[in-house]
Parts: sequence; C-alpha cells; structure tokens
Amino acid sequence: MKKIAISVGDLNGIGIELILKNHKKISKLCKPIYCINHKLLTQASRLLDISIAKDFKLLETQGDFKIKPGLVDQKSGLYSYNSFLDAISLTKNGSAHAIVTLPINKQSWAKAGINYVGHTDMLRDIFKKDAIMMLGCNKMFVALYTEHIALKDVAKHIKVKKLTSFLVDFAKSIKLVKNEKVAVLGLNPHAGDHGVLGNEEIKIIKAIKKANKLLSKEIFEGAFVPDTIFSANSRKNYRYFVAMYHDQGLIPLKALYFDQSINVSLNLPIIRTSVDHGTAFDIAYKSSSNISSKSYINAVKEAIRLCKKD
Repeated sequence: MKKIAISVGDLNGIGIELILKNHKKISKLCKPIYCINHKLLTQASRLLDISIAKDFKLLETQGDFKIKPGLVDQKSGLYSYNSFLDAISLTKNGSAHAIVTLPINKQSWAKAGINYVGHTDMLRDIFKKDAIMMLGCNKMFVALYTEHIALKDVAKHIKVKKLTSFLVDFAKSIKLVKNEKVAVLGLNPHAGDHGVLGNEEIKIIKAIKKANKLLSKEIFEGAFVPDTIFSANSRKNYRYFVAMYHDQGLIPLKALYFDQSINVSLNLPIIRTSVDHGTAFDIAYKSSSNISSKSYINAVKEAIRLCKKD
C-alpha cells in the first residue's frame, strides 16, 4: 500500500473532523501519515467527541495552542503551514509517496506572516517549478492559467510565450485517452467577438497553435466562448478545460460537482492532491453539521492513482 502524507490544514476548521471520521476508510486505501502531534490531535478529538483509532500514525509536527473552532487565528495558521512543510519533507525523503492536504485559511497564514497565498504558490517556490493548479473530478477537470490574482490583472498576464509554455507543461502532466482534446477558453464575452470586445483571444489562439506544434499533436482547441463551453453538449466532447482565470473555471465546476471535486498540483516532482473546499469555519466542530467526505476521499484515491501511474 502507498504511504500518503496528510497535512491537517487549519485546526480551527473541518479538516481534522474529516481525518478522524474517515480514518478507517482511508486506511483501507493507503497507509496515511498524519502531520499533527498527539497533543493537538487529542484536543481536537475531545472537542469533536470522536475517538482516535489505535493505528493512527503521526508525524509529530511541532506546536501547541488552543483550538478555536471557526476563528481566524495566527497560531492555527502557522501550524497548518508547518504541517504542510512536514508532509513535503516526507515525500522528499521518500518516507511517503504523495501528499494530501486539508484546507488552510489564507487570512490565518497572512496573520502568521506567511507570504504565500496558498499551497500551490508555496510548492512553486520550494521546487522552483511552474506548478499548475487543476481542479475537478473524473467527469470534468479545469486547469487555471491564472489563479489568485485580481480580475483587473488577468488580461495583462495573457502572453503568447507564457501561455504556450503553460499549455505544453499541462499536456505533459495529464494522461489523455486516445484522440482526447482539451478545450481552452477565451477571456472576453463571446470570446472577443472577433476583436470587438477585446483582442486577448488572438494571443490565446496563437499560443494554442504553438503548443500543438511543439507537442506534434493537435491537443488543444479554442479559444471557446466561456459562457457556452460548459454546457451539457460541450462536456460530451471535452473532459479537460483550461480557464484563463479562477472564477471563470471554478464557478461551473463547483456548480456541477462541488462535493466530488479535488485539487491536483501538476508539473511538480512530487504528487499533491487536496480537497476542493475551504475550512468551513461556520460549521466546524458543530455536531449538527453534515460534512461531506467525498472530496477528501477522492483526493486520497487520486493521489494513490497518480502514484501508480508514475
């Protein structure tokens, strides 16, 4: 069985509940190594009234603080960062085959003085690679050309050379079935309407052509009109989509497959998957909440699948 390092995310959120509730199921799929120390695990267990299984294997991530359910907190933010660092170390030294991450809170990271906007940004810096953020499930995956930047800044990031490199790296990071194509979205309404509503699509089309030439295969198609490409008929023809910005791709994805979707970091020397939801502070540690485990379980399954593919 594959060894999967699991970073616990923000302990003021729902991540630790997902871990405790699903350990029995997860341990049948892999050998999980949870990056949390016994003292904090025990504190969370008592707050949730969920017992700790005897076969829990921990990497004792250092740190001690009082868990504050549902609150943005500097210490909890720092601990989620250190848990992720420990998980990375486990994969780098060969003690784990992949990482699965539970959700962090970006505001808590900022309060702790952490200068990364999220897991993917941190992985880029550590490995000095252009990590690609892809989210979805077996029915539909969306890769994000730009991620956590202001909408007003997206257009200036659309450059032929940069987008071409992104598309080539993306194609090399996924496993397409025979003759499968990838849909690339335009930026503007109606994909610019032949330049009437913007000319970014000219650059996108040039990048598509260059990427296909470099790959010696017609993989990418577009630029497609963003408000129609996710229709039921279009999704019969495409499973992978490249969106120009965060909400352009993730609004339709989460509307269709919110509970099932996961986050996958591509173009890295390690395997990392994650749940595709946040810390859910509003329902954390509440016995009345009905938290879905689908994204967490799917993230573990995908990490194992990617290990086998390698």
